[in-house]
Amino acid sequence: MFSSERLKGIDVFVCVTEAGSFKAAAERLNLSASAISKGIARLESRLDVRLFNRTTRRLALTDAGAAFYRTCTGVLAELEEHFDVRIVTQNV
Repeated sequence: MFSSERLKGIDVFVCVTEAGSFKAAAERLNLSASAISKGIARLESRLDVRLFNRTTRRLALTDAGAAFYRTCTGVLAELEEHFDVRIVTQNV
């Protein structure tokens, strides 16, 4: 049985990656930077992998993070396409 728990944090991860910082992602998602940080930490814990290399001045994807980002964006694009097709076929 698939658990939606496994999907938690993917939206935050993608947003952080695309925004370039926890603060920018927090602003985009209307959350606190602390909530973003905790969400990423929980996702990393569930995956048992570090997704970002962090310093006080820099945030960069690890190799594993880059691979996970490609997977996430690919899956999200497929879902968007599926929903677009479904909407079109329902309106015909």
